[in-house]
Amino acid sequence: MKALILNSGFGSRMGSLTSEHPKCMTEISATDTILSRQLRLLKNAGINEIVITTGYYDQILVDYCNSLDMDLKITFVNNPLFDKTNYIYSIYRAKELLNDDIVLMHGDLVFENSVLNDIVSSPCSSMKVSSTLPLPQKDFKAVVRDGEVKKVGIEYFDSAMEAQALYKLNKKDWNIWLDKITEYCESGKRNCYAEAALNEITDQCHIKALDVKDRLCSEIDNPEDLRMVSEKLKKAEKKTVYMCFSTDMVHSGHIDIIKKAAKLGKLIVGVLTDESVMSYKRFPLLSFDDRKNMFENIKGVDRVVTQDTLSYKKNLEKLRPDYVVHGDDWKTGIQKSIRDEVCEVLASYGGQLVEYPYSKDERYEELDKRAKAELSTPDVRRKRLRKVLNTKGMATVMEAHSGLTGLIVENTIVAENGGAKQFDAMWCSSLCDSTSRGKPDIEVVDMTSRLKTVDEIMEVTNKPIIFDGDTGGLTEHFVYTVRTLERMGVSMVIIEDKKGLKKNSLFGNEVKQTQATIEEFSEKIRAGKRAQKTKDFMICARIESLILERGMEDALKRAFAFTEAGADAIMIHSRKKDPAEIFEFVEKFRAKDNATPIVVVPTSFNTVTEEEFKARGVNIVIYANHLTRTAFPAMVNAAELILKNHRAKECDDVCMPFKDIIRLIPDEE
Repeated sequence: MKALILNSGFGSRMGSLTSEHPKCMTEISATDTILSRQLRLLKNAGINEIVITTGYYDQILVDYCNSLDMDLKITFVNNPLFDKTNYIYSIYRAKELLNDDIVLMHGDLVFENSVLNDIVSSPCSSMKVSSTLPLPQKDFKAVVRDGEVKKVGIEYFDSAMEAQALYKLNKKDWNIWLDKITEYCESGKRNCYAEAALNEITDQCHIKALDVKDRLCSEIDNPEDLRMVSEKLKKAEKKTVYMCFSTDMVHSGHIDIIKKAAKLGKLIVGVLTDESVMSYKRFPLLSFDDRKNMFENIKGVDRVVTQDTLSYKKNLEKLRPDYVVHGDDWKTGIQKSIRDEVCEVLASYGGQLVEYPYSKDERYEELDKRAKAELSTPDVRRKRLRKVLNTKGMATVMEAHSGLTGLIVENTIVAENGGAKQFDAMWCSSLCDSTSRGKPDIEVVDMTSRLKTVDEIMEVTNKPIIFDGDTGGLTEHFVYTVRTLERMGVSMVIIEDKKGLKKNSLFGNEVKQTQATIEEFSEKIRAGKRAQKTKDFMICARIESLILERGMEDALKRAFAFTEAGADAIMIHSRKKDPAEIFEFVEKFRAKDNATPIVVVPTSFNTVTEEEFKARGVNIVIYANHLTRTAFPAMVNAAELILKNHRAKECDDVCMPFKDIIRLIPDEE
C-alpha cells in the first residue's frame, strides 16, 4: 500500500502564513507541521512508500521532507502547471507510480490518528464522511446511498454528508478511477476536481462511506481554520483509551491490539487482580504485581492501573476514557453482561467502545495448554488452595466423584453482578465415592480405590482438591496417606476425630460412634504433619462434638488442642438446620484464633450464604454431595420414563445432548 499526498496548490487563502513555503508546511503544534504529522501517522500505520505531488515552492518542500529523516521512501512528482491546473493533473503526472492500493489525501488535511487507522484498515475502498457535522456551503460533500459514495462535490446537498478527500482505494477501484482521470487529462479536462472523473464511474468503482462522526478530520484553508483545527487537535491528542487484561502470557494478538489502542490516544491498561482472574478463568501463573509490571514495560502503554473486579464500571467512572478497546469475543458468553455495562457507562458521558476482531493465535493456544498443564502438576496444584485463601479469604468447594463431575466443577461459571463466579476447588467425598460404587459409607472402599478416583479427576482438571480422609485410620496408616496425597498434588486432607468403624455423621447418635480422645487425635495430626515434605499440604481436623451432642465447650476445647497439635484448619459440623451453633462456634473460636481457616459443610444449614459465612470468619465452604444427589433423581426418572412409555422419546426430551457433554471433555494434547 502506498500513500499519495497532493501538495501542488498555492494556499493563497492562508495569506502571509504561506508566503515562504507550501501550505502543508504550516505549523499546527509546537512539534508538527501539517505534513510532518501526516507522514508520522502514515509511518505508524505501516505505510512507508509515499508519493508527494509538488508545485508551489517545489524545492523547499523537497528539502523539508528530506530534513525530517523519517526513514520513508518518498517520491516527489512535480506539476509544472500547478498554477493553471487542479490536482487532477497532479495525480495524472504521478500515475506510473500508483499501481497499488492507495491512501489518498490532500496536503492540508489534519485528522486524528484513529481516523487514518480506520481508513487504512478498511477492507474495502472507503472515503471519510461525517454524519454529525453540518453540510459546508463551499466544501466537499458526498452523496451516500446504501452506504456507498455515489457523488462527490461542493454542489451536492440532497442525501449528502460532509466529506473530506481522505480515501483508501483498493487497487481495482483505484485503477478504474485512475483510467478516468487519465481520460480527462488527455482530453484537456485538467482544471477540475479529480472527483469529477470519479462521479462518472461510481457504478463500477465501489467506495464505502466511512463515517467518523465528530472525530477530527478537517482541511485548513485559512488562518481561522488553522486556529480551530489546532485547538481540536490539542483536545484529540489528550484523548485516553482504556483496556483491561487478565492474561499472564502476552502474545502477538495482544501486542497488535495494544498498538491499535495506543493510536487512539494515551493508553491506560487495567490489570485484573488475582482474585478477579480466579473468579472466571484459570488461576494466574504470574502474580498481580508481576502482571502489572509486565504491562508497564510494553511500548504504547501510558500507565497501568488496578481493576479489582471483572466489572469496568468503577474504573470507567473514575477515569472517563474517550475509548474502551476490546476484542469482539465478548459479544456473547459469560462476558456479554460486562460488555453491556461498559456500553451503558460509556453512553452516560459520551465515550466510545472500539472492538477489533479477536485474534486466535495458535501459538497462544499452545501456551495456554502448557499453562493449564503446569497448573495440573502436583507441586503447582497442591499450593493453590493456600493461595486462594490468601487472595480471596474464602474458597467455595464442590463435590466431585469422577472425571466427568470434576470437569463440571472445573468448567461451570455463571455471570454475577457484572462479573463471574466459579468454584475454587473440588471435594473428593468418601460418601459420594462409595455411593457411586453402590457401597455403604463405612470405609468399605479401600484407599487404593479412593486414590484412583482422585487420579481420574486430576487427569482432566487443574483445580485444587480437598480429600475426605474419613477418620484417617490408624496413625501408622495415616502417615502414608499424607505422603501419598501430598505427592499426588492434593491440597488438603480432612480427617474426623472419631475412631473405629466409620459411620456417616448424618446418623448422629442413631448409631454408635466413638469419638477419639483429644490426645489420640492430636497425635495423629502431629504424625501427619511430621510426614509432610512441603509446607503447602494442609491437614484439617474435623470436629464431631456438635454432631454427637457433646456440647460447644467440648468442640472448642478440641479445636484449640488440634490447632496446637499442628492442624492447618478446623472443620466444624452440625446436623441442625438452624446455623446458630455453627455461628456460635465460629465467633468463640475467632475470639482466640483469628488465623486458622475454618471449614463448614452447610448441607443442613443451607440457607446461609457464602457472604454471611465469610463475614463471620469462615474460610472454606464445601458443597459436599450435591452433584451426586441431583444426578440420582434424574437417572431414576430416565429409567422410569422408558419403562412407562416403552420407548426413549419421552426420556430424550429431558436428556442433555451428548455433544454438549462431550464438549466438557478436553481434547487430546
